[in-house]
Amino acid sequence: MSRSEVPSGGPEADEYDVIVIGAGPVGENVADRAHASGLSALVVENELVGGECSYWACMPSKALLRPVAALSDARRVAGAAQAVDGGLDAVAVLERRDGFTSNWQDKGQVAWLESTGLELLRGRARLDGPRRIAVETHDGTVRTLTARHAVAVCTGSRAALPGIPGIEEARPWTSREATSAKEVPGRLAVVGGGVVGVEMATAWQALGSEVTLLVRGDRLLPRMEPFAGELIAEGLTAAGVTVRTGVSVEELSRPGPDGPVTLSLSGGGRLECDEVLFATGRAPRTDDFGLETVGCEPGSWLSVDDTLRVTGVHGGWLYAVGDVNGRALLTHQGKYQARVAGAAIVARAAGVPLLETDRWGAHSATADHDAVPQVVFCDPEATSVGLTVDEAERRGLRVRAVDVELGEVAGASLYADGYRGRARMVVDLDREVVAGVTFVGPGVGELLHSATVAVAGEVPLERLWHAVPSYPTMSEVWLRLLEEYRG
Repeated sequence: MSRSEVPSGGPEADEYDVIVIGAGPVGENVADRAHASGLSALVVENELVGGECSYWACMPSKALLRPVAALSDARRVAGAAQAVDGGLDAVAVLERRDGFTSNWQDKGQVAWLESTGLELLRGRARLDGPRRIAVETHDGTVRTLTARHAVAVCTGSRAALPGIPGIEEARPWTSREATSAKEVPGRLAVVGGGVVGVEMATAWQALGSEVTLLVRGDRLLPRMEPFAGELIAEGLTAAGVTVRTGVSVEELSRPGPDGPVTLSLSGGGRLECDEVLFATGRAPRTDDFGLETVGCEPGSWLSVDDTLRVTGVHGGWLYAVGDVNGRALLTHQGKYQARVAGAAIVARAAGVPLLETDRWGAHSATADHDAVPQVVFCDPEATSVGLTVDEAERRGLRVRAVDVELGEVAGASLYADGYRGRARMVVDLDREVVAGVTFVGPGVGELLHSATVAVAGEVPLERLWHAVPSYPTMSEVWLRLLEEYRG
């Protein structure tokens, strides 16, 4: 047992200022902020310290996808393309991925907790009334804990599987299996055209699978601008993925433990594959969590205010941070929320009134509403921040979309021969600020933070005009967008 791990017994240690449920990046940040300000904090975790991001999401998925992008980039540049011989070494890619997950061991993450002075209790936690937590520890005992100031629920989300006949017998992959599989399936069906679906279709096709992507709607990445899904579909098809839109899975069968999976599709079609991945949404990890003991609905997303405090819970002691509140299911956004929640918990514990607009806005997660950045690490990449045209118009804003072909920017043409990509800037015409930005193309992920600063900072276009981009870089797309807007 690590020095940071507390024993399962001992009434003297059963009360803490703050109890954090979940030791992923979100929970770690909440606990660290509270503890660094002098509050006693305990972290409870039932699985691996480091959470979903470290072992089954961000880190392993990007470790799988980075070799795909590197190889594609080399093939797009004359001189380098001639040096490329063959495809990816799947064994080496999987071994590299395993290194980024520390082979699904959390010793390093526990060591970090220990270095901060935080305490860790391993076990399954349930709410047991106001400020009370019952933890069934891994040795089978139950320990009841009390929080003086706050309980922070940072349990994240899990893959949501649809209630399709035969789904249990089919033993489908979820995002966890897709990022941790040890072998490359010969034929992989991916159900869902969102972020997980397109990223995993990209990765496993490049590793050698014959991939079919099945999408119920009419386009990929439906939460982005329509052109993003169109360009991603073109890229996947060019890579060898079969993309089928307007089709749904109605039934599955898998007669034996090692046999193929048969998918019965809408319209009477059938598809046979070796594995099937369902990337059809997420659900909060709040079932069997004791929410009913504090007046909340079990299994629900936890509604919060901008300080991440759960609404409707008497006493204001319960916080929900990260995926579990359903605001923005992204690790970086959850860590941002954790910084806000930690600051709010510390201020309230000290009896300091929270101002609506303190100097840094440290007590209010305003970026959750209008400035959420996201990168989809497929080939080409798709990135966005802020509002799409449709979202802005639904809010009643008067906007204009400004589009530029990225291949016309010198930096992009140097990045790849025949570069294909697009940029869109959504302008709030009444305020003349950037309301949203979308970039699609190879390597555009590194452009996104400049767009995030423009959106979050509500930078007037007349000032943005004087932010001079370096030549020849892809950032010169900002000059092109502003020139197009000015006419």
